[in-house]
Amino acid sequence: MAFDTTGYEQADSGRYLPISEHGLIGDLRTAALVGANGTIDWYCCPRFDAPSVFGSILDADRGGSFELAPEVPTRTRQFYFPDTNVLITRFFAADGVAEIQDFMPVVDEAREAARHRLIRRVLCVRGTLPFRARIAPRFGYGAEAHTTRLEGHTAVFRSPSLTLALTATVPLESDGLDVWSHFKLLEGESHVFALDRVGDDVPARSCPRAEAQEQAEATVRFWRHWLAGSRYQGRWREMVNRSALVLKLLTYAPTGAIVAAPTTSLPERIGGERNWDYRYVWVRDAAFCVYAMLRLGFTAEAEAFMGFLDERGIMRGAGATGPLQIMYGIDGRSELPEYELPHLEGYLGSAPVRVGNAATGQLQLDIYGALIDSVYLYDKWGQPISSARWDEVGAVADWLCEHWDQPDEGIWETRAGRRDFVYSRLMCWVALERAMRMANRRGLPADLPRWRESRDAIYRQIMRRGWSARRGAFVQALDRDELDASLLMMPMAKFVSPTDPKWLSTLDALTTDLVSDSLVYRYNAATSPDGLHGPEGTFSICSFWYVEALARAGRLEEARLAFEKMLTYANHLGLFAEEIGPTGEQLGNFPQAFTHLSLISAAFNLDRALG
Repeated sequence: MAFDTTGYEQADSGRYLPISEHGLIGDLRTAALVGANGTIDWYCCPRFDAPSVFGSILDADRGGSFELAPEVPTRTRQFYFPDTNVLITRFFAADGVAEIQDFMPVVDEAREAARHRLIRRVLCVRGTLPFRARIAPRFGYGAEAHTTRLEGHTAVFRSPSLTLALTATVPLESDGLDVWSHFKLLEGESHVFALDRVGDDVPARSCPRAEAQEQAEATVRFWRHWLAGSRYQGRWREMVNRSALVLKLLTYAPTGAIVAAPTTSLPERIGGERNWDYRYVWVRDAAFCVYAMLRLGFTAEAEAFMGFLDERGIMRGAGATGPLQIMYGIDGRSELPEYELPHLEGYLGSAPVRVGNAATGQLQLDIYGALIDSVYLYDKWGQPISSARWDEVGAVADWLCEHWDQPDEGIWETRAGRRDFVYSRLMCWVALERAMRMANRRGLPADLPRWRESRDAIYRQIMRRGWSARRGAFVQALDRDELDASLLMMPMAKFVSPTDPKWLSTLDALTTDLVSDSLVYRYNAATSPDGLHGPEGTFSICSFWYVEALARAGRLEEARLAFEKMLTYANHLGLFAEEIGPTGEQLGNFPQAFTHLSLISAAFNLDRALG
């Protein structure tokens, strides 16, 4: 597929760019959003879940930003250096053409990795262009004071919690808070801005043009070498490769954790309250990421996540809601207290801005199926799991035998109380079924009669109470009639045949009630209250699940058309946020791992079905 490269007029961008008008760069420890206007308006340092330094995407006045752009009217276009996460923003003006190359070097050496260097190379490729730069950090989500000391071509921004050093090849000016520069580039000329975290362990260091070019070339080599490990050679290689690069960018290398998204509080509805912090490790999301990575042949990433589970004792927990909680910090911590930042207005006024996530205290039984399925797949496609890991799997399966038959908050983390969600039961069935497969295939010790009894009881309950004869469909909760898009996972989880009459009837009902064009709503909030105000957009992972369900049901023409339509909702770089709004706009945290991993799965299985 060819990406949409529609030009963006800077003059019309307003105070906030559309969420989709951004690209992502990172160093496998943190990440930054770069707008199509050349402004970095989201950057947390030194890690994904650290307080923001640039956060103008959440408050244009108080959030802080790194602006870099020509001082004349331009059209801009963005693209990634092919097969990499090096982002290029091009500016087209009456008197010339210039570009910014944005990237963060990925390094192994501990001290250089701790620098979290962010490099911006600006080059004039034709004619001449005047440029302006303004670097306005606002530490601690815009709540922490800082000072700025200027020494020639270096500026040091110092706050109580973090010190950053900006080195540039152009003269800088400062008012003691922000730094700016005005300069002109002639054809063939370039300048460099490099932003580093500095401290006692990381001394300040300049970044001359030659070094910036060397680091750019090294960063290109890193990403291309990594991507060369992909086994996917199908029809949608460009989109699948981009999704794989996104998932890798969302990996926290020191622990192997995978964040759900690099942002917080980008709204699911403009002006609404559905604003959450996604900079943590959801067990469900990360487990599905392991599946996607294994599908593509990236076993090292799956192994790193298994290491995260092992070293942090994730499967050996004993919390109030069971062995697992639904999410963890990227360092494995279990406490993620949720609070609001009332001094920030939120994206386009969409308050509140939240940090932390109170959903950690929820019971979501489906996570056990997602996790044990990922362990099963790793054992099958990666490395055989250890005896200690099997003991953990057995303990989880034993716990589920006692606790599967209870209400929970469900996959969508509703805040309207617990219910008997069918999807939660489905994934409990998956957990026990996959554990039994591992035990049988490898001859591992297990209480198979007990696991089988519970597995079969779940199956019978879903078939009896999770099926609505009135709707002719499997339903959201036991003994109810509302539908839910999570049930699209039923054939993918191998709970039901993709051509079973009951499933085909369910697929038709979901198409009628929850599908708009190729887009799929999670549920109808009017008939299934979730404890929050207002409607939401369509959920992109569900849209790709729908594609896969159609393909597995043999409706290949419908599946292919729905998939191609979904790809048109990607942004100009091939990136997806969490949701798609009523007029095709991207909503929610961006880019979202869940969406990209489901794109990979849909592409892989649709391609195989098409032959």
